[in-house]
Amino acid sequence: MLVKQFAVMIKPFFACLIWGWAACGVSTVLAHGGVSVEDDVCIINIDRYKAHFTGYLPQERATQEFCEDIPIATESIFVIDYISDELREMELDFRIVRDVNQIGVTATFADLGGQEAIEDATIYYVEPKQYHKGVLNVRHNFTQDGGYIGIVHAHHIETGLKYTSVFPFTVGKVSYAEYVKYFLALFVACGVFIYAGGRGHVFKVKPPRSARA
Repeated sequence: MLVKQFAVMIKPFFACLIWGWAACGVSTVLAHGGVSVEDDVCIINIDRYKAHFTGYLPQERATQEFCEDIPIATESIFVIDYISDELREMELDFRIVRDVNQIGVTATFADLGGQEAIEDATIYYVEPKQYHKGVLNVRHNFTQDGGYIGIVHAHHIETGLKYTSVFPFTVGKVSYAEYVKYFLALFVACGVFIYAGGRGHVFKVKPPRSARA
C-alpha cells in the first residue's frame, strides 16, 4: 500500500519536471543569451532579427560546428549568416569582451557596465559595416581559457535605430554549474507546485473501497 501511495505521489512530480524541461527546451538550456537552438540550427537573435550562427575551429576540428562554447583555446571562426533580409541594409559591428565580472550565461548588455567598461574588456572588435551578401565572418585566435561575451550591434542607417545581441560563451573547459543551478531551481519549483496542488487533490490518495464502506 505504501509503495502504491508513493507512486501516486511521485508521478505528478516527475511529470511536472519533464514538462518544465521540455517547455524550456533542452537546446535552449544548453545555449544562452542572444543565441538559441531552433530545429537543430544555431540562431542568433539580434532583438527581433535573426541570423544563423556557427563556430569553427579550422586548425583543430575543421569539420565540426559549434554553437557558442569553444572546447579549446585556439583560432576560431564565427559565421553569422543573415536570416532576416533587413539586416543587409544595416551596419553591423562585432565585439568580443572578457567576462571580467564572471556574470556567466545570464549576462545582458546592461550588466556590462557601460561603454567604457566594455571597451576596457574588449579583446576583439570589428568596425560597423554593411554586409550586402548577408554573411559576416569573424576570425579570432583565443589564447586563454575562460568566460567571454560576444556583442553584436545592428544599426539601421535610415531610422537610426540600433539592435543588440549579447551572448556569453566559454573557451576551454565548459562549466555546467550554471546549468545545474537552473535545473535545481526547476526541481524545487516542481516540488512546491506539486506540494501545493497535493494539499487539494494531487496527492490525495483515495481510500480503498472497504474503508469507504
